[in-house]
Amino acid sequence: MFSGMYVGAVAAAMLVTGAGSAYGAGTETTDRSGTDGVHASPAADSERGYVMRTDARFAPPGALAPSAALTYDPELVPAGAWIEVAQSSAANGATTVKLRVRGMKPGHDYGVHVHRKPCGTDPTAAGGHYQHVPSDNPADANPDNEVWLDFTADRSGSGEARAHHAWNFRRGEASSVIVHSQPGNHGTRVGCFTVPFGWTAGTA
Repeated sequence: MFSGMYVGAVAAAMLVTGAGSAYGAGTETTDRSGTDGVHASPAADSERGYVMRTDARFAPPGALAPSAALTYDPELVPAGAWIEVAQSSAANGATTVKLRVRGMKPGHDYGVHVHRKPCGTDPTAAGGHYQHVPSDNPADANPDNEVWLDFTADRSGSGEARAHHAWNFRRGEASSVIVHSQPGNHGTRVGCFTVPFGWTAGTA
């Protein structure tokens, strides 16, 4: 039987998907990289952990048809570009996060990190990076203590990345991915995607 965690995950997904729009809304588990939409498929229980996949099309802040993915720089993150984030967390907390994108600037090097808060009109609304061990020491802003999903867009503007950690997110402390103009711990915030990241019992 699914735990209360599953109910919370579904509620989070519903907040992300929202009502139907020109960018689309719905729930499914298949690849929709060639179509518009925001979709989430979360599932969690105490034995199997947490599995989620969500995708969206980038839209400018304040667009008539809102989206869970926002572009702050249409040159690097064009409106209509597609992003997908998937999470798989085992019951013991080991977590894999995967990123796929389409329609980005060909040949550009991007930095992508999981951030603590949901996206907003202001790029700073997503707060800082999620850290496994919270720290004010700049040396702790690294791919071992954080989730980094840097990639280089290919000639068609597509890219993907994967990060694996022995730890999982704490409940309610990971809410988005920010796309940066440069890889690593540099660059401005050029895009944001609100994501229903989940957790397992040991990290609640």
